[in-house]
Amino acid sequence: MPHPDWNESYVTGDTPWDTGEPDEHLVEFVRSGATPAGRVLDIGCGTGTNVFWLARQGFAVLGIDIASTAIEKARAEADGKGLDCRFEKLDFLNDPVGDGPFDLVFDRGCFHVFDDAGDRERFAEHVAALLKPGGRWLSLIGSTEGPDRDSGPPRRSARDVMNAIEPVLEIREFRSIHFHADLPKPPAAWLCVSRPRDFPAVPSTQRD
Repeated sequence: MPHPDWNESYVTGDTPWDTGEPDEHLVEFVRSGATPAGRVLDIGCGTGTNVFWLARQGFAVLGIDIASTAIEKARAEADGKGLDCRFEKLDFLNDPVGDGPFDLVFDRGCFHVFDDAGDRERFAEHVAALLKPGGRWLSLIGSTEGPDRDSGPPRRSARDVMNAIEPVLEIREFRSIHFHADLPKPPAAWLCVSRPRDFPAVPSTQRD
C-alpha cells in the first residue's frame, strides 16, 4: 500500500479530495455521451460521491477503496437510496475485482499515488483486463505542470503516464486540466482517456 494512512485520513476527516460534489470532468465526460449507460468501476471511490452521481444517471456502479472507513461511510449513505451501486474494500493492485467487465473505469487521483513505475504499469494492466471491448478508462492524474507546491496530489509527468498506459491501452485523449478548478490556485492535472487496443502498440520503424 503506497500510503499507510488512507484509512486514518477518513477517520480524522483529513480528506481534502472528498468534496461531496461529483467531479466536474466526470460529469462532462458522461454528459458528452462518451460512454453508454452500463457497468462502471470507480477505483478509489472514497465515500461514494461519484458512485452515487453515476448511479443516478442510470449506471450500475461498483466503488472500491482500500480505506475501510470510507467504504463503511459509503455503504451507510447508500442504505435506503435504491440506487444500483455497491461498495467493496479492495486493494486494486492485489485483490480480484468482481462485477466486470466494465463499460467505464474511473479513477480520480488513484493511479497517480503509486511512486513505483512498475506499480503504475500493473494498475494499467488491471484496468485493461477489466474493460469491455470499446470501454473507456477515465483517469484524472496530478501533473508536473504549474508552480511549486508542498501539498496536494502527487505529480506525474506525461511520460510517466504514457509509459504505463500506452503498452496495454490505446490513449484516445490526453490534456491538461485542474483539480478543483474553482479554487484560487487549483493544482494542475492530466485528463487521460484510454480504451482497449484493437492492435498492439507498434514501435516506430525506419523505412528506406
